[in-house]
Amino acid sequence: MDRRATLSTLLGHPHATKALPKTETTVNPPILGLAPYKGPFGFEQAAHLLRRATFGAKYAQIKAAAAKGLKATMDELFQTLPLPKPPLNYDYTADPLVPVGSTWIDAAYGRDSGTGSLLHQNYRNISLRTWTYENILNEGISIREQLTLFWHNHFGIGDNQDAKFWYQHMVLLRTYAWGNFKELIKKINTDPLMLRFLNGNQNSATAPNENYAREVLELFTIGKGPQAGPGDYTNYTEQDIKELAKAFTGWRDQGYNTIDVNTKVGSFFRISSHDTKVKKLSPRFDNKEIPNGFDKEHETAIDIIFTKSEVARFISRKLYRWFVYYDISAEVEQNVILPMADILIQNNYEIKPALQALLQSEHFFDALNIGPMIKNPIDFSLNFIKQIGCSAFEVADLASRHKALAILYRDVINQQMTYFDPPDVAGWKPYYQEPAFYRIWINSTTLKYRMRLTDQLASNTYSVGVKTGLNVLNFAASMPTPTDPFLLVEDMVSVLLPQSLTDKQLTDLMNAFLSGTPDYEWGTIWTNYTKNPGNATARASAETKLRNLVKAILSLPEYFLS
Repeated sequence: MDRRATLSTLLGHPHATKALPKTETTVNPPILGLAPYKGPFGFEQAAHLLRRATFGAKYAQIKAAAAKGLKATMDELFQTLPLPKPPLNYDYTADPLVPVGSTWIDAAYGRDSGTGSLLHQNYRNISLRTWTYENILNEGISIREQLTLFWHNHFGIGDNQDAKFWYQHMVLLRTYAWGNFKELIKKINTDPLMLRFLNGNQNSATAPNENYAREVLELFTIGKGPQAGPGDYTNYTEQDIKELAKAFTGWRDQGYNTIDVNTKVGSFFRISSHDTKVKKLSPRFDNKEIPNGFDKEHETAIDIIFTKSEVARFISRKLYRWFVYYDISAEVEQNVILPMADILIQNNYEIKPALQALLQSEHFFDALNIGPMIKNPIDFSLNFIKQIGCSAFEVADLASRHKALAILYRDVINQQMTYFDPPDVAGWKPYYQEPAFYRIWINSTTLKYRMRLTDQLASNTYSVGVKTGLNVLNFAASMPTPTDPFLLVEDMVSVLLPQSLTDKQLTDLMNAFLSGTPDYEWGTIWTNYTKNPGNATARASAETKLRNLVKAILSLPEYFLS
């Protein structure tokens, strides 16, 4: 069965039964591999690439990408950019230690003189979250924010209340977004946030803690294979966990929730806590030994893990499930994953060449891979806001903008995805839990909150202290022929949806749009507005119809897909 129809059916929408493309047989076509894509790179292909590599693109951006071509667009997606400016204090009453418009990333916390509890902690965490959403909305044509969220899911850190620790961790993920995987893991070994999350800051020669060593093997680098015997997981053994834990001893974090402005967030090596004995690995790592290397020993341990080609296959599968589809069949493993892994190994684990090969492949642009993925809640919620625009999240006033983003952040939490708090160290379940995978995102609770968000923003009834909504007039104006109702609907659909619609669906959209008004009158309605934008009646006449249209498009099951 066509995978896209299966996903539409999951959403329980009356249009889910749309006709499938006819084929001569019911046998699935062969899997197109990692060979470079040679087909046309028009609007549809550019939209597909930007839909997967970013959190959504506007009509003009998609059109520009199609005109530039695949290679130039790929270069732009991976263009080196300055790191985002750090998060700012936007509310002096919430954080009086930092001037409004200045950053708190190096500021100490206050302490309540009566209770002794820390002050400003919760507010700075909110500031961090709104800053992150703002970075996504302002990402432009760059894959960095998608990869930042990918790595956040990969390492699965949650349950930490110091926003300064989080900020430093996110700088690390952005810095290495498409950089060297091996070097990123070495940095993660001593990352202050990770040291606290998996108890590396308690790991010592006299009391080794195996939490991080276990996860660095099972979840971060090589993965657990079939159990081959007691304590033997094919790719590594319990012995390897114990010995690697010793190699990681001695590292400590500093600056957590500090009230001392001179104590900065960081990590340091305490020699007295380090196990200086030789560590002996199992046959799964060729019985290699790790001599005492003090503060460099953790790097030696990672170098040994990365001698195994399964590391390249492991991370290739995770990238595939994030950017293409969850189903890794034997054919996909052979024709896509293994070639990706080879590129990684040939490039000493640089992510960029392998990921670019995937995103420029025949397989990526295969029609079966356009529109089968259910958007995660962050992608779902920020995608249409980016593409259509909403003044509440663009207003110049710093406090108003971030308070609106904080409300949006809470609405995404209701959809069961919380940036900065994956449910466990394995990340979000839709990226690994069989057999449901992406379908986990959709249930009676999350569906209700998804629909409420799109409906309210489309209807101009979304509350951020005042009622706000999508900039539907600007969205229509950005289309090439806004006076033609048929072309306007088709162009909006081409931006917002990954798949073409049936004639019946297009008719339904036209009916929702015009609400009984003859189609030939739309051109007059639009022209009256553009000639008299200050006229409330002319504006309302056009705006009301456009809001009905956008609401109808966003309610389609196809909008849930990518």
